Amino acid sequence: MGNAFTVVFGGLLAFFVITVLLLGLFSKRSARDYLDWKPTRSPEAETQNEIDDVAQMIAAQNELKRRRGAPEISEEEIEARVREDREQQRRWRES
Repeated sequence: MGNAFTVVFGGLLAFFVITVLLLGLFSKRSARDYLDWKPTRSPEAETQNEIDDVAQMIAAQNELKRRRGAPEISEEEIEARVREDREQQRRWRES
């Protein structure tokens, strides 16, 4: 009795999974159409948010450095460090 129950419900589960996969495979609409998904912000707004985030992070770092008496850091110095780190990683990969 228990074995028949397992077979029937296992078969139903497999049927539904296969059906859903086939519907997705042969559907003419994209998932974006079904979900009616649209970006919440424009790429320009995202770029501006990133720029603002970087400025805020640098300001916060400089505030901590001022409290410790350490020299402040500029965006140009951070960019130079990033370039150096990327160059070093490239050299490591090539060796």
